[in-house]
Amino acid sequence: MSKINPVEISSLIIEQIKKYQNEIKTDNVGTVISVGDGIALVHGLDQAMSGELLEFPHGVFGQVLNLEKDYVGVILLDESTQIKEGDSVKTTGRILEVPVGEALIGRVVNPLGKPIDGMGKIQTDKFRTIERKATGVMARKGVHQPLQTGIKVLDALVPIGRGQRELIIGDRQTGKTTLAIDTIINQKGKGVICIYVAIGQKESTVAGVYETLKSHGAMDYAIIVSASASEPSPLLYLAPYAGVTMAEEFMFAGKDVLIVYDDLTKHATAYRELSLLLRRPPGREAFPGDVFYLHSRLLERAAKLNDALGGGSITALPIIETQAGDISAYIPTNVISITDGQIFLQSDLFHSGVRPAINAGLSVSRVGGAAQTKAIKKVSGTLRLDLASFRELEAFTQFGSDLDEATKARLERGKRTVEILKQGLHDTMAVEYQVISIFALTQGFLDSIKLSEIRRFEKTLHSFFNTDKEANHLLEELRKTAVLPDVNQLKSAITRFKLTFV
Repeated sequence: MSKINPVEISSLIIEQIKKYQNEIKTDNVGTVISVGDGIALVHGLDQAMSGELLEFPHGVFGQVLNLEKDYVGVILLDESTQIKEGDSVKTTGRILEVPVGEALIGRVVNPLGKPIDGMGKIQTDKFRTIERKATGVMARKGVHQPLQTGIKVLDALVPIGRGQRELIIGDRQTGKTTLAIDTIINQKGKGVICIYVAIGQKESTVAGVYETLKSHGAMDYAIIVSASASEPSPLLYLAPYAGVTMAEEFMFAGKDVLIVYDDLTKHATAYRELSLLLRRPPGREAFPGDVFYLHSRLLERAAKLNDALGGGSITALPIIETQAGDISAYIPTNVISITDGQIFLQSDLFHSGVRPAINAGLSVSRVGGAAQTKAIKKVSGTLRLDLASFRELEAFTQFGSDLDEATKARLERGKRTVEILKQGLHDTMAVEYQVISIFALTQGFLDSIKLSEIRRFEKTLHSFFNTDKEANHLLEELRKTAVLPDVNQLKSAITRFKLTFV
């Protein structure tokens, strides 16, 4: 029988004592005191953080939105019918995250990043927290690259640059969503990833947007984040933040992103609903006092990064719905003051057949001019003034019939300006063709063409520039350099075409 060495035993015990780790795990547990309308009030969570994820029974999660003295206000992220008064709730120590990355491209997801398109699980291991401090001033660069929309009146008069926030504003049924969808379609082959955030839209409307984008090949570079009208208000509130979080993953990888929020009026309404249920005090027009912060912390995340950070960008196109064209209401003025300009769509123009129905007088882009290509900037220099003076003259001449020749000529030029700026549904146009159309207009080549023939003249002119050897050389020069070719050669080419136009 071998002897037991006490020294060995003691050294073994000492080693085990050294390795011993006394871990005490504590859970911060509370109790549901009331639940309803996607909101739960929970008592006893003294350690809960603002924005923290809480775990409810039946696999339901919620996010802390209110920290009160006796309870915390929580928005529920899943179906809340199984949650009842008295249920236990645990803190998780985690902030709400959504999946991000290339795997989301071509998919339709809800604000939690879960697929709702029936195309299976999204294979990604990357996640980002949905609330994040916006990029600082020193990390940004001035807007200098154009984001071509393919819409003549926008690219000429209200240019948008990559990294800009440009508001689309107007009444119901004036073409706001169409404008945004056309801009997404026009990004094909331009290396811009597009995210369309549908807030409070009908599911049939979102399905229609998906089909439109798919038929134009735009789903190859697009993501749709949908919180439909049937969803509880917490998901409508989270949708735009989830969308911009997905966009930031691409921006920090050095890519350009276009994000559309359709629309922030419904977002503000959903937030008001949540706030009133959480017993926050209402303010002007019954909105809570922090509704400005709601949208500013969202839109400030759109940026153009400097070269040291990869030069990526997020361009935001928020949409706001007005009532009877009132852009001075509470939410419109809020968002106007946050953005870098607005595109105002007018119902009168829309119903009179001017589409896109953009009011050139009220629409403005404060920083987009720095990103506009030299060619289109040169040809469209006087276009805004021409349109504004035409509208004024048109209103004035309704009261009198005797007009001098100069006034008649200005009116006719104005009518042709309006006609050439019209564009069909999803009929986007490359910037070099826009330059040719506007050049032909401003140089007077359309003055002798009948109004009814303007659209045909434009289409045939573009075909001529594709087929004629000399004209095609000018078109290629324009495409490559984005600078206006020799004016006399351009005039000569259009003159030659006009002789053949019948």
